Amino acid sequence: MKHMTFIRPTEHYDQRIIHIDEQICALIKQRKERSDNHPGFPPFEYISDWAAKFELYEDFLKAVFGTLLNEDHFKPMVEPTGFRKHIAVLRSIEKDKFFYTLTSIRQYSNASVITLSMDWDITTELYSNKPNHFELYIDESYDCRMTNGGSSSGHAAYNYVVSPPLPDDISGIKLEFKELSVPLKKDGTGTGIVFKLE
Repeated sequence: MKHMTFIRPTEHYDQRIIHIDEQICALIKQRKERSDNHPGFPPFEYISDWAAKFELYEDFLKAVFGTLLNEDHFKPMVEPTGFRKHIAVLRSIEKDKFFYTLTSIRQYSNASVITLSMDWDITTELYSNKPNHFELYIDESYDCRMTNGGSSSGHAAYNYVVSPPLPDDISGIKLEFKELSVPLKKDGTGTGIVFKLE
């Protein structure tokens, strides 16, 4: 999702702690390296112990470690510029009474934009009971981010920015949409929608 511009919450900064803050940054880097950038989340018992030991609030520590877990969410996102063309995809998959469609890929000079559409029978309660956040994965060489999405009666659509841009010849590319119960959650629901492009 697109980020709102962060506004510095106060002009005050105590210069006496600059070296401590620098050490915090160094420790975050060390933590990423030692865990191969896959740290997980500390058990709540550890957080309770650390909160008592260092006189901190448990919920504050949970928020800190939650933010560290989702560092990728803060990576700068490419804004597509220089529209070049549409590439026809025209692929659909039906799964669990939902109909998923990719019609085209919009090609820009610095990125591609993919729209996943989802349709269902409005006379059922399918959508109201369904987690509906999808993350797009292609392979390690592409950064894929959902920028926006929305739904109406019987239809939903999600836009994804892919950078660098996909090649104009998309044959052989596999687009995997992994369903998550909530945004940024690492564990999926098990539902995956895979489009193999030709």
